Amino acid sequence: MAIVYLSLGSNYGDRIGYVQQATSLLGMCEGISVIRTSAFYETEPWGMNTKTWFVNAVIEIKTSLSPSRLLEECQRIETQLGRKPHSSEIYTDRTIDIDILFYGNEIINEENLTIPHKFLHLRAFTLVPMLELIPDFEHPVLHKTITQLHEDLENPEMVFLYGTRVDF
Repeated sequence: MAIVYLSLGSNYGDRIGYVQQATSLLGMCEGISVIRTSAFYETEPWGMNTKTWFVNAVIEIKTSLSPSRLLEECQRIETQLGRKPHSSEIYTDRTIDIDILFYGNEIINEENLTIPHKFLHLRAFTLVPMLELIPDFEHPVLHKTITQLHEDLENPEMVFLYGTRVDF
């Protein structure tokens, strides 16, 4: 069983509800157990031309699924919750986005899957929730802890606490 960290975000419709639903649906998948979640954060869109802020959280899961099978489950849940497939590299508003941040200490570089997530070290909306869960975890490629990566951010203050953490 691998310990995995997923980033969940929504900026369309019932943002909190979609993050909560995605967490529940992940927990119902065979081979996945949700261990804990960070608090929910309201965050400014990153790399998008939209005015709607996101609600983001990071969840820790334990899984027997392979990384590619986990990606399939995440994409299935995104579709189930109304996420529209995107045909370009342009980010658009979405009901839910689920990204695999870390899969244990594995390093994967495939056409449709990169682990650790290639942008996590640049995004306060992933690093701040991860500070709650695993501040001393070392990024297997960059060889810096989550705390050190957060300290390296240009705009670490762009994340605001939205609600309370949910423990499973």
